[in-house]
Amino acid sequence: MIKRHVMVYYAWSRPAENGAPLHVIEDRFPALFESRRMGFPRFHEFSNVRQFDQSIAGFLDHIMKRNFTDFVELAKALTGQSVTEIERVTDDETLTPLDANLLSSIDTLIVISFDSLRTAQTAGSPEIEALRTFLGHPDHLAFICPHHDIGDVTDLPENDQLQRQIAEFEHHGDKTIPPRQRFGGFARSLLAGLGVPVENRFGLRPAPEADGTPAPIERDTTLDRLGILQNVSTFNLHPHLPQLERLGETVDKLDVLARQRIDPTAPQHPFTRERATFDALLQSRADTFAGSLLVSDTTLWSSTAGGVDSLRELWTNVLQRPLRS
Repeated sequence: MIKRHVMVYYAWSRPAENGAPLHVIEDRFPALFESRRMGFPRFHEFSNVRQFDQSIAGFLDHIMKRNFTDFVELAKALTGQSVTEIERVTDDETLTPLDANLLSSIDTLIVISFDSLRTAQTAGSPEIEALRTFLGHPDHLAFICPHHDIGDVTDLPENDQLQRQIAEFEHHGDKTIPPRQRFGGFARSLLAGLGVPVENRFGLRPAPEADGTPAPIERDTTLDRLGILQNVSTFNLHPHLPQLERLGETVDKLDVLARQRIDPTAPQHPFTRERATFDALLQSRADTFAGSLLVSDTTLWSSTAGGVDSLRELWTNVLQRPLRS
């Protein structure tokens, strides 16, 4: 057993997320009562209003964080160590930055950047430098994980904005998602600060097989120096996954380790006019950092969108990777 020390860092601000006005549907999580309404009878187990907070906070606690329970439990079983779970800003407004003190006791970091852009979660200089120092150790590994960025029409003429949002909405087909829902500001700020800017563009529908399971990923095994994709054939079928677009010199610093096929039966998305796949997993080149930086969607650590057997292989490979000195 390799005694890896793992941290899962949820980059959201709970007060800022929970404080989103419910009469504005864009750029926020649903409240727990909304999820129950939209998904009935799914989530009916949370219908007791005296037992379960029905606000956005209830959604974060009982749905969002629960999505990552399987990974946390597997990590504890494989490493013999409890996983440290940190929320960036807690309900009482306590900020726990991703600083040198926090990183000093771990070798594996997973940043779940499920923060709404509206809440402006941005890594400060000490956090960026702490992560740079962390990646200076050959045995250290960091996954920086934004989620989708759906309905961003800021660069389009006003007359074209609604039609673009409709096209994106019809492509992913998830009626529970508002026309604009943008996540991942903290991840973007970390990556930009490290000199490897990446944008999590769109929300693309991945392709399924005929039996409803996820279609195989396209892997570049020649680049997989840590063996994290060994026996990993699929990711998941979360209906809105981002294209991880490498900006500027990042093309020469991060490689595409895996791509997912886009569902060819989904209504056309502007991105699908030129691409049949999206970049789903990025990895730093050996000369970019001494350690390893990977960029993926947050749902690579979730057990709720299919492909769990294959994802467990990925998680196991990350947790049991060989020691590097």
